[in-house]
Amino acid sequence: MLGRLNHVAIAVPDLAAGVAVYEKTLGAQVSPPQPEPDHGVTVVFVDLGNTKVELLEPLGDGSPIRGFLDKNPSGGIHHICYEVDDILAARERMISEGARVLGDGEPKIGAHGKPVLFLHPKDFCGTLVELEQA
Repeated sequence: MLGRLNHVAIAVPDLAAGVAVYEKTLGAQVSPPQPEPDHGVTVVFVDLGNTKVELLEPLGDGSPIRGFLDKNPSGGIHHICYEVDDILAARERMISEGARVLGDGEPKIGAHGKPVLFLHPKDFCGTLVELEQA
């Protein structure tokens, strides 16, 4: 069912500072900031050729990553994203296996313009998992 690793997401308290680390210190190519109001974050992507690192910063006080940063003020790995061929079939399989789909269970459009779902970290070895339609 799983396809390739799409990205590893790192929550940061200051997106500009995070971008500077990746661009200046590591010499990476970083995309321009992209607000994602439906997800409550602003994101950039660090292109690694075969995958990406996503840096995300809260967008507004109601951001779902605000609580994560309250617990981890310096930031840290927030989630991992895998591609799937069929997001709806993946959702049904997850539910049939007893995994919890977060939110209302309906895919939302993610930062790449494709449908995404999030799965509860307690069902996946303590890791928040994002599934993205390939």
